Amino acid sequence: MKLLARTRSIIAVAALAVAISAPIASAQEISEAHLKAAHAAINALGTTTIFDAILPQAALALKDQMIQQNPNMQELIENTVNEKAIGLAGRRGDLEKEAATAYAKVFTEADLNNIAAFYSSETGQKLLSDGIIVNREVAKAADIWQRGIARDLATQVAEVLAKAGAAAEAQPAANGEAPAKPAPN
Repeated sequence: MKLLARTRSIIAVAALAVAISAPIASAQEISEAHLKAAHAAINALGTTTIFDAILPQAALALKDQMIQQNPNMQELIENTVNEKAIGLAGRRGDLEKEAATAYAKVFTEADLNNIAAFYSSETGQKLLSDGIIVNREVAKAADIWQRGIARDLATQVAEVLAKAGAAAEAQPAANGEAPAKPAPN
């Protein structure tokens, strides 16, 4: 589950980074249909689900901090924090809107519809859930391949240098004398 969350967070961060670096367009330039397609893509990707725990975690941390400072007010603190957190939960839509706008700035409406269609499909869902496993296996294979390439490169270069060194020792110097041998270390 953490791997799925990590994959989704990477996708979300990449899309948001691209959106930030793209020219800023006003919200008026993005049609409702375009935003709707962006919301569908975000839902299919699960892009913002990684942020679901922000408010509950903030509430829990605040409760812990305040109860530690005022242990005699524990019940009031818990009730008040819960009530206020529930009141703030409606602001989650603001994040969804910002994410949809970011996606809409980067992707066309058609792109977003295609993304939503693919990631809503069984294959797209499988890619989201199992893609991280495949990526891990590819990374392992690349690591093994890299070590093999580096080893083979070093071996091949060493062979050429060894032959060149042997050939240099076999050729007399230009003045007819044997080449000088390196001084012992």
